[in-house]
Amino acid sequence: MKNRITFFLLTALFLLVSLKGNTQTKFTNRQKAVQIEKIKAACRHAWQGYKKYASGYDALKPISKTGHNWYGVSFLMTPVDAFDTFYLLGLKTEAEEAKEMMVSGLHFDVDQEVQLFEVNIRLLGGLLSAWELSNDQRLLALAKDLGARLLPAFNSPTGMPYRYVNLKTGKTRDALSNPAEIGTYLLEFGKLTEYTHDSSYYRIAKKAAFEVYKRRSDIDLVGTTIDVNTGEWRNTESQIGARIDSYYEYLYKAWLLFGDKDCKEAWEIHNKAIKKQLFTEVSSGSYFTRVDMKSGKETHPFYGALDAFYAGILALSGDIATARKIQKGNYYMWTTFNIEPEEFNFRTDSVLYPEYPLRPENIESCFYLYRMTKDSEFQRMGQRMINDILEKCKTDAGYAGVKNVTTMELSDSMESFFLAETLKYAYLLFAPENKIDLGKVVFNTEAHPLRMTNDEGRMTKDE
Repeated sequence: MKNRITFFLLTALFLLVSLKGNTQTKFTNRQKAVQIEKIKAACRHAWQGYKKYASGYDALKPISKTGHNWYGVSFLMTPVDAFDTFYLLGLKTEAEEAKEMMVSGLHFDVDQEVQLFEVNIRLLGGLLSAWELSNDQRLLALAKDLGARLLPAFNSPTGMPYRYVNLKTGKTRDALSNPAEIGTYLLEFGKLTEYTHDSSYYRIAKKAAFEVYKRRSDIDLVGTTIDVNTGEWRNTESQIGARIDSYYEYLYKAWLLFGDKDCKEAWEIHNKAIKKQLFTEVSSGSYFTRVDMKSGKETHPFYGALDAFYAGILALSGDIATARKIQKGNYYMWTTFNIEPEEFNFRTDSVLYPEYPLRPENIESCFYLYRMTKDSEFQRMGQRMINDILEKCKTDAGYAGVKNVTTMELSDSMESFFLAETLKYAYLLFAPENKIDLGKVVFNTEAHPLRMTNDEGRMTKDE
């Protein structure tokens, strides 16, 4: 009798613990609403700071409370990057203000050299997304004008673009480039082909990406830097982070957005090689290490904030098992160092580059994993990251990047991608799924949503 009572008591205790655990891991509608409101408030705070101290500039410096331009003239990086975030969050006033800044203050007929990659993902991607959401023809006209001015960058002997191009003269420079800055044009240039009926845009972007692809090694990896004039690799280290990341991302997303089977095949070949040659498991989690592109031999056991995106693209492509393992490492990286560092050694837990410039990739992977699994563990991970940012990075004027995650000293910078990506993915992690239908919409690498070809897509405002 005593053993039977003990058994029932233990069973009841187990059930209570289980139920308690479930209530901790599942978010109620009320809890999600509270989280959403915090994110909306953060958007308003960042935008108010920008308007007050940096209106007309590319970006806000939130500690000195001044504006900052990338070049000699402003291209309104923050308003362009922020518009679709405001739209999706239902921040109608802020969206209208950002759009008015774009249509009244944005001009590209200027004698100014720009970095092709950043202008493409932020400005061209932002304008195309804004056009699709608002149907304002002025935004499409700006996108078409900018796209035409970027084309001279691709006039290299290989068809891979130079890193810089002058918007007025078409003069180019810097032939030493990398897969990300060569292959991250498929989505935006594909959309230009759709809206201009000029097939040369997508053809040029695809040729550039596949010039990288055809120079892969015998084990199907690419290196970090390459000469676009000669096609020769200058740095043969292969990894998934800075200077390579979005090359892989755009191969898979070009398949989703346009149904390009060549891009799908290239993604699958690369992804198989990455999982075979780079995937590494240690006690803290799983990571993608760095190897020589030819031999597969490890060069450095380094991993960082940008690498964290790969869990998301794996989840989006259906490889949930590997994505879960990588996200465990991503979360460890975040929680071990207060906020994730730009780069750390996952074998020694030593920080290599301690900055955190408000990057979105870890939260982005939480978003994709939650959407694909409905496992609230990923919402809980994202909530921790979001709350850390909103609490530790807030200033009187906005939000600041972290100069050093070990000391939590802030830097005087609020990159436009904080509004374009970080806060957008933070919102979508808790928002109703009809805000973005991943069967209708593909995000570019700056988180600008683009409608799948031949489909109107479904993006609704938060009323």
